[in-house]
Amino acid sequence: MLLLALALALNLACHGALEEDSGRTSTDGGASDGGASDGEGSDTAGPTDSADPCADVPLVNYSTFGAGFITANCQGCHASTAPERFGAPESVVFDTVEQVWTWSSRILQLVPGDEERMPPAGGITEDDATRLRWWLECAEPGT
Repeated sequence: MLLLALALALNLACHGALEEDSGRTSTDGGASDGGASDGEGSDTAGPTDSADPCADVPLVNYSTFGAGFITANCQGCHASTAPERFGAPESVVFDTVEQVWTWSSRILQLVPGDEERMPPAGGITEDDATRLRWWLECAEPGT
């Protein structure tokens, strides 16, 4: 139940978090001391960090989740070597992490949610949808 609540919170609050917090890295976990060292920004550092919907999210990136997820759920149609692409556009290829990140906003629109459209052969688990959002909304782009 907690996972569902967190997934809903991320869906509502974290959409676009990458554009707002381009300084976040997957290794610092969104360290809360950033910005507080100059004294002037210390009044806003606390609320910003506690309001960050990605602050308490586990590390999810290509190596810990994405590679396996993409292989199992996407590359059947979106690999450059897929024998049958089943209508997938030739330009939408997920062979590398960089290619996945190129399409990250579109992936987030098409995969998890109330009206799942990808993968067409069947939906993904709620846990995988949550991890996908954590990865593509909270991790450092390209990881």
